[in-house]
Amino acid sequence: MTEPQTILAALAQDPPDLPAKTVATAVRAHFGLEGRYTPLVSERDQNFALQTADGGRVVVKVISAFESASATDFLVGALEHLERRNGLAVPRIVHALDGGATARIATDHGVFSLRVVTWVDGEQLETLDVDQRLARRFGAALAELDMALQGYAHAGENPVLAWDLQRVAALRPLTDTIDEPAVRRAVIAAIDDYEIRVVPAIPGLRHQVIHGDANPENVLFSDRGFGFIDFSDIVMAPGCFDVAIAASYLRSFGANPLALIGPFVAGYDDIMPLVAAERALLFDLVRARLATTITVLCWRLRARPANDPYRQKSHDLEGDASQFLAALDQLGRDQFINKIS
Repeated sequence: MTEPQTILAALAQDPPDLPAKTVATAVRAHFGLEGRYTPLVSERDQNFALQTADGGRVVVKVISAFESASATDFLVGALEHLERRNGLAVPRIVHALDGGATARIATDHGVFSLRVVTWVDGEQLETLDVDQRLARRFGAALAELDMALQGYAHAGENPVLAWDLQRVAALRPLTDTIDEPAVRRAVIAAIDDYEIRVVPAIPGLRHQVIHGDANPENVLFSDRGFGFIDFSDIVMAPGCFDVAIAASYLRSFGANPLALIGPFVAGYDDIMPLVAAERALLFDLVRARLATTITVLCWRLRARPANDPYRQKSHDLEGDASQFLAALDQLGRDQFINKIS
């Protein structure tokens, strides 16, 4: 299967849809946990919030059949790596009764992997009025997470993910699902620029394992600071890709589209300064992430049924991505770099 075909297959894969009672039985048997299950909307996995009998909360994940064993081991290893670094608010692996990080659940629909992780408290960034001060703190928090991930490596660190910015060119066939010609042209131009400007530079960039999806739903804020959840898109990549991915969601509309991105990058620089080569690529990287977002959203709106809960969730979160891409195109590369320098 070619890479575009593999990515399309991953996108088209329905998440598991097991009865909560079936999941509860397996979790009780393998993890010794029981309580009240609340479904959580997810793109690839089937997730539940489990309120346990003692008043605690965990997240129960029935893992997509598309996720390979090596990718699962990579993700589990990353969370265990982070657990050894005190102070980070990230999910922690809840081990099964046999000591394993995962368990198996056999059903009439196949055999699935189960994973349980701790609940991370905080309000999702998407629910907050993000100002420049909070954006700067967000940048510093992401840098702290990336710093903690440095040094981690695993054989499964390059899973095939539709959201992996390194694979944005593989989404070209899906741009046909973008109905608005101007938006489609802008997306294709962003992919072209990525291939022309970013791809040749990648070998010379600093690589490490990154979160890969610090969008406003996966970033939490509380009086104790920031937390990060949903590590399902972690991958080995240039570290500056994490900055660009998060920045693509800090969308401002008006005279200064970089009103939040500027402070965010400054906050990241406070902890892990970007080098000149990384900073010079941010314009094209942010646009490439927006191109990914728009393409996947348009594909999903056309390919998924109207009652697909993740379809609606995606539309609500990403509806202004094309508007922000147009704003960045109007600003231009030179102005973008000048304003964040």
